[in-house]
Parts: sequence; C-alpha cells; structure tokens
Amino acid sequence: MSHWYDAILKEFIPDITPITLAADPDGLLSEENLQQRIRDRGFRFINYEDPVAFRFEYETRFREKLLQDKDLELVVVLRAEPAALDSLPYDLLQKGRKLCFSLTGLFPKLSCPVVGALEREDLETLFKAQQFHNPGKLGENGTKEFILRHIFEIAPELIKEPKDLLRALLRIHYSGKRIPDIINERFIRILGQNDIFDNWPLENIIPNREDFFAFLQERWSLYLDSLAADKENKSKETGDKNNIPLKYPGPHLLPFEHDDIRIYMDNLFNEGFLRSITHEQAELLDKTWAGIGVCIDHEAENKRRLGGLIETIKTGMPTAASRHNHWLQFALRWAELNTLVLGIPGLLSKDRKQIIEELRNKIDETFTAWILKRFAGLVSLPPLPPVMLHHIPRYMSRQMDQSKQNKSALILMDGMSLDQWLVLRKSLLTQLPGIEFHENGVFSWIPTITSVSRQALFAGKPPVYFPSSINTTGRDAAQWTNFWIDQGFKKDEVIYQKTIDEVNIGQLDEMLSNPGVRAAGLVVDKIDKIMHGMELGAAGMHNQINQWAKQGFMAALINLLLEHRFSIYLTSDHGNIEAVGIGRPSEGVIADLRGERVRIYPDKLLRKKTSGKFPGALEWPAIGLPENYLPLLAPHGSAFVKENQRLVCHGGISIEEVIVPLVRIQRRET
Repeated sequence: MSHWYDAILKEFIPDITPITLAADPDGLLSEENLQQRIRDRGFRFINYEDPVAFRFEYETRFREKLLQDKDLELVVVLRAEPAALDSLPYDLLQKGRKLCFSLTGLFPKLSCPVVGALEREDLETLFKAQQFHNPGKLGENGTKEFILRHIFEIAPELIKEPKDLLRALLRIHYSGKRIPDIINERFIRILGQNDIFDNWPLENIIPNREDFFAFLQERWSLYLDSLAADKENKSKETGDKNNIPLKYPGPHLLPFEHDDIRIYMDNLFNEGFLRSITHEQAELLDKTWAGIGVCIDHEAENKRRLGGLIETIKTGMPTAASRHNHWLQFALRWAELNTLVLGIPGLLSKDRKQIIEELRNKIDETFTAWILKRFAGLVSLPPLPPVMLHHIPRYMSRQMDQSKQNKSALILMDGMSLDQWLVLRKSLLTQLPGIEFHENGVFSWIPTITSVSRQALFAGKPPVYFPSSINTTGRDAAQWTNFWIDQGFKKDEVIYQKTIDEVNIGQLDEMLSNPGVRAAGLVVDKIDKIMHGMELGAAGMHNQINQWAKQGFMAALINLLLEHRFSIYLTSDHGNIEAVGIGRPSEGVIADLRGERVRIYPDKLLRKKTSGKFPGALEWPAIGLPENYLPLLAPHGSAFVKENQRLVCHGGISIEEVIVPLVRIQRRET
C-alpha cells in the first residue's frame, strides 16, 4: 500500500449497500484527507454517540434521501470496538454492512497506544517511515523514540548542547505542531540524562508553546545586555545581571546568535511570538543582527514588521487542499497583520496598500474554495481538540474530568474577530501581569450570525438540532443547562448570564459565590454593540475596542472568575469584516432573515431568484443546518445594504468571519 488509508478506502465502493456501519475505535475515519476521498465517492458521515440525537439527525436529514437518491450512501461511525455495532438500532443493522478499522492492522510493529496519541494527519508520515525503515517489533519506549525521530524530526540522543534543544523546540513550536504528552514524557526523560539540561525548565518549555516563548522573551533582555557589553569590550557577565529574578530556571544566556536559531528570530518578532524591547544601548544594538528585537523607532519598527508579515503571508498561505489546522495557524498571522495596519493610521504606503488588497482577494478566493469543499468534514470531526464552536463545551467537560479543577467558565465575546482579540489581549497583558493566554482558533458556523453560532456553542450541537429556535438566542440558557445536565451535572450547578457589563458584574459575583456552581456561560456583547454602531470602519472598531479594554471591565471579569477558582475559556461566535453595499434585495417578506452579509430563505427557488440579481452571491448548502434554512451569502467584501454604503458586519465566509479565537486563561504558576 502506498498510503495508510488505502486499506480503508478500498472498502468504500459505491452501490453496495445504502448504509455502512463502521466501528472506528481509533478515530481513523476522522482524518481529513481520507474522509474527503470517501465523501468524493458519494458517502456522507453521521456519528453515533447519543442515540436520541442520532435518531433526530438521521430522520430529518438522511432517511428520505436514502430512499430517493441513488448517489447518496451513509456511513454511521461508532467510536467503539466492533462488538458495539451489534447494539445499534435494528433498522440500521437490517440495512447496513459492518466494517471495522483500527491501528493494530496498520502499525503491527509499533505500540498502538502510543500511535493512537498522534494527530491523524501524522499517520501518513509514520506509515511511510515504518515501511522504509522496517524497525522490527518495538515496545512502548521504542515506538516513542521512533515517532520523535520520524514524525517530529527529533533525535534525542543528538541533542547535546543548548543550540540543539532550542533548534528542535523552535521548529516544533513555531510550526504549531503538537507532540502528544505521552511522547513528550519520554523526550524529557532522555534529555534529563544529560547534565547540561539539569536546571532547564524542560517540563514547561517542551510541552507548552506559551511557556517556551515566554522563556525566550525573558532571556532576550539578558542576551542584549551581553551583546552590548561585548560590543563595548566589557565583561559579558556581571553579578547584578546574574541576580535578576527569573520566572524560568536555566542558563541566563541562550545562543540566539547561532545560525540555526537566528533563522527563526525575524519571524518570531514579526508575528508577535516575541516582543522587541527598549534598551539603554539601543543605538549600538540596532546596528547588529539583534536590532530586530530592539525598540528604538516605533514607526520604523512597525514598517519593518509589516514588511516581514507580508512576506510570511505571501509564502505561507494555505491552499484549497490544506488541512484545517494550517488555516487556523494562518488566520493568526493574518490577524497580526490586520491589527498592525488598522491600529496605526498612515502606516501603509500606496504600494503596500495595493499588495495587501491583492493578498486579501487571494485569501478570500482560496479560503472560499477550501471551505466549500471541507466544511462538511469539519462538522464530523471529533471534538477533542475542538475544531468548531460546538466542540468547546465537550472539550471543557473533558478537561474538568482530567484535572483537579472542577469549575469552568465560558466567556462568549459576541462578534469579536481574531484581530480584535489581539487588541483586547494587548490591554489585558498590561492589566493582568500574572495571567497567561493559551491561544488557538476554531471555526464558527456558517452563516456566521449570532442565532446560529452562539446557540450551537452553548448547545454543544450543530444547528440542525435546534430548528425551532435557530432564528433567536432566547434558548441559549436552556441549551447550556441541558448540555451540562447531560454530562451529569445538577441544574443548580449551571448558570448562564447574558449581557455582562460594568453594571451587573456585582450580580454575577453573587452568583459565582455559590460554591455549588460549577459551569458558567457568560456573554459579553460590548464588541457587537460597537460593531453595529460603527461608522468609522474596521480601524474605528480597533480604536473603540482599545479604549473600552483600557477601562478595565474585562480584566475585572477575568480576576473575578479566577478568584472563584474557575478555569476560563474565551471565544467568539463569529468575526466581522468591513464591507461595501451592493444594494438591498427587493424581496418583501420572502427572506426569513435579512442580514447585511446573508439572507436566509425557506425555499431554493426563492433563494435562486434573488441570487440571480447579485453576481458572485453564494448559495450556501445547508451543511449542519435545518433543511429549510437556506443561506444566500453576499460576495467577497460586499453587503446587502444600500449601494456604496460602507459598514462593519458579519454573516459570510471570509476568514475573518469564520475563524475565531479560543483562549484558555489562567494564572501563571510561580
């Protein structure tokens, strides 16, 4: 076999049976490329987890289609051992054929519990390495080391000096790859055998991306001191410098100047992983390679960062065939660029403005092609780690099960985009110096409107499960409570509070003071209110969010939750973009929802009638939506409002609207 999934793919031959029942205990069918190839053959997926939820989705979306559509075949996926297939409903067993897929047959020479901890996208590389190197039968530790070497390109026995370790960790953490904990433990144990790493904070900087970059940031100041002293022919080490209290143990000086390390430094400062700092010898240091991390002229530094970000985005843009995590990582870089441009008036030259506009058009075009092909696959991915908004509650529940923290809070920032989170984060970092932010991204629901995405988030389910309330947010509290009751919580252990602001934060404090409260869902709608009243475009949004953040409400809210010992997760239901009006459809009362970037229709013919009047408008398929909920999305950068009217709005499928932040907030361990 040339690919690990060939043995699986050959089982999915159309026209054998309308229903396939697949036991998939290792989650192999969740691999994006494999699932897409199966979808391309006419198969559709539905997960069997909750019997009631499954029956609802099966009856409303698939049963009639299976009888009428010869090109549609259904795969019912059960994340359990083969014997569990016999417990499926009788009507499925009567119509379906049974299949079973597991790691054991694919990786017979490796320890499957270790292999099972990998991201499914890494299985292809591992499969080829197994074929090429023929390692023989490996135990648990041998499998961990084989994976470290061939998946993550780390040979622990060859890491003998600080530069070797920094190079390995920079490659991993900058790329955003995740090494499973079970493999990190082996990596740390092997490094611990080398005396040179005795006082390094390996347990922090190896598994934790934020800790690693904080470790580098802390040492950067010391490195600049040393470099300045060297340039002035002074001693590199002084007693005062060595006595500086540091959060992270380890050597004071890191080999930033080594070629293998320097190659990363420009991007780390450009993309915000590291921050440039002021220095008393700034003029001297600015003439060295380290000037990239020295703040001497804010205007020049911002222009340099902008140029670096533009080049990074040009060369690192995902394609229409990329995996979802590549788009999540890219969205953070794009948000950094937008934050820089929108936050500094006059930064853009005419040439760079044109370059960014061309980049934006290319991103819109490529992301649209990707989302049209891959969004259905996102819906059926497992919720750990979370990929879509409705995965987050289940992720929170799992984290509570695995940790000592038994109270969890979800802050929903209504309408906040990724770049606007970066504005808020900057302010919070100055107000909350002891706080850490662990940042990721997730996909919102399409259409990117509050009644769809927010409700999916608090329900922990796709919108197809709440057709009767899809046009309102009035059921959010009940959906949130029901989710946690399904997880075994009592009703009085769950709270939901919308429109949290400076006026009612005291009331929230009283609610959180109840020791029985374990799950809190909180909505902060200030950014959404700013957006809907905004007349100064996206730059005006950034300015007002910055001013609001400085007033301290969000810092107070986070402190309040931490004081009551809650784990905190922060996200948004959708982002927003600046758009230009192309005219309002003259449809009377035909549309069920008349938003700026989307119209919702109950009938395909009615939708098509309006679509024909707006070239470039997209008839979005009802993926994960009720059958009679049919969105018409405005073209790129456009809105269904008066011609040439410019406004900030949402509802479409731009990367800024669809990919939103997911942030874990916690106190820094001392």
